[in-house]
Amino acid sequence: MDLIALDIFLAVAREGSVTRAAERLGRAQSNVTTRVQQLEESLGCRLFVREGRGMVLTDAGQRLARHAERLLALAEEARQAVCSPEPSGRLRLGAMESTAAARLPAPLAQLHARWPALALELRTGASRVLVEDVLAHRLDCALVAWPPPGLDDDAATALARVPVWQEQLLLALPASHPPVHAPADLQVDTLAAFAHGCTYRRIGEAWMAQALGRAPRVLELASYSTILACVAAGRCAGVLPRAVLELLRAPPPLHWLELGTCPTLLVHRAGHDTPALSALLQALRPDAPELSLS
Repeated sequence: MDLIALDIFLAVAREGSVTRAAERLGRAQSNVTTRVQQLEESLGCRLFVREGRGMVLTDAGQRLARHAERLLALAEEARQAVCSPEPSGRLRLGAMESTAAARLPAPLAQLHARWPALALELRTGASRVLVEDVLAHRLDCALVAWPPPGLDDDAATALARVPVWQEQLLLALPASHPPVHAPADLQVDTLAAFAHGCTYRRIGEAWMAQALGRAPRVLELASYSTILACVAAGRCAGVLPRAVLELLRAPPPLHWLELGTCPTLLVHRAGHDTPALSALLQALRPDAPELSLS
């Protein structure tokens, strides 16, 4: 199967548009359309249907997309392993929003300075989603809070895991909230948090459930800035790593309660080992063994 055609197919699937896919790939629209049509003819089925101005995957297209992700990832892994002893090509890294903001700028800058031929793509998301993307070959590796909620044993076994950091977690409470010396002192029943799949949300929910005697209500938000704004408004509590708080030039006047630590792990598929992945680990953990280029 033509890997270039699969790459074009996935670009159209992700963008939902031939025009946007062509712009992203630097190809003519007619070329993208032709390659998709040729792929459909070779497979004997339709991969897209047009809805309005967009392109939507058919059931067959959705099945092909899952296989195409894996095929292209394996092809890139093989290329790196066989053709280049130095880190090069593409490395798709996932990370939590807090990790991307507080932990990654310096090591990723060092990684680029040392290995300019390595093209790193960064995507943020909740830990559970990132793990699923690694297992589905949509990401090469990810930095996640461990363990992600709802992860089964088979999925955990399929992952190689390397500890990178320990994050101190804080419970943020409104400035007007009385001091909390024990869980029973909690006076709010709502947690501002990210969507399902966030490990920090699970930890906050568990702590508040113990304090309230029931599960807290959850207000799902998309960023730490909005979480802290809702906490400051006196409506709820929120959970964040201390490293995120230390980024703020003027932290809001809130009460902060330590919830303990949570490990951040670099996870990748077991057996997936490339120079690019080794170079990333070395940038994240300077104490890791020096990368061998022999």
